[in-house]
Amino acid sequence: MSKIIKQVWNWGSSILIGLVVLLAVALVGVRLIGLDVYVVLSGSMEPTYHVGSLIYVKDVDYKELKAGDPITYMLNENTVVTHRITEVLVDENDPDTIRYFTKGDANDIPDGTSVHYKNIIGKPVLTIPYLGYISNYIQNPPGTYMALAAGAILVMLVFLPDLFEDDKKKEEDN
Repeated sequence: MSKIIKQVWNWGSSILIGLVVLLAVALVGVRLIGLDVYVVLSGSMEPTYHVGSLIYVKDVDYKELKAGDPITYMLNENTVVTHRITEVLVDENDPDTIRYFTKGDANDIPDGTSVHYKNIIGKPVLTIPYLGYISNYIQNPPGTYMALAAGAILVMLVFLPDLFEDDKKKEEDN
C-alpha cells in the first residue's frame, strides 16, 4: 500500500512542480526572450483584452506602427496603457517625430491626448485570460507571503518522502 501512496505522492508533486514552473515562465521567463508582461486592469480594450488578462508586449519600431495597431505606452510615470491607434501624425519639421492618437476599443471617444513616440513600450503579441489576477495577487501582500509559503510547502512536499525513507532504512539496518 505504501508503494501506491508513494507513486501518487510523486505524481502529484511532479504535477505541482510543473505548474509552478509554467507559471514562473509565463510571468517572468518570457522576459528572457524580450517580452514585457502587463496585467489588464480596465475594460477599455474589451473584448480584445479582457480585465484580468496578462498581455505580452514586444518591442516595435515606432515608424512601422499604423492606424488600427494596438500599442502599449507610458501615459505617465506610474501608468501603462494599451489602446488602439486611430491616427498617426508625423511632425512636418521633423519626420522622425511621430505622435499617435489612440482610443480604447470599448470607449466611445478617442483619448484626450496624443502619444509621443518615445512613450511607446511596444505592441501586444499575446494575451492569456485570467492569469493577470494571479500575477497581481502575488505581486502584492498578502499574496506575496502566500506565494512564498506555498513555495516552501512545495519544497517540503518534494523532500518529505525522502526523509521518511531514510529513517526507515536506518531502522531496518539496526
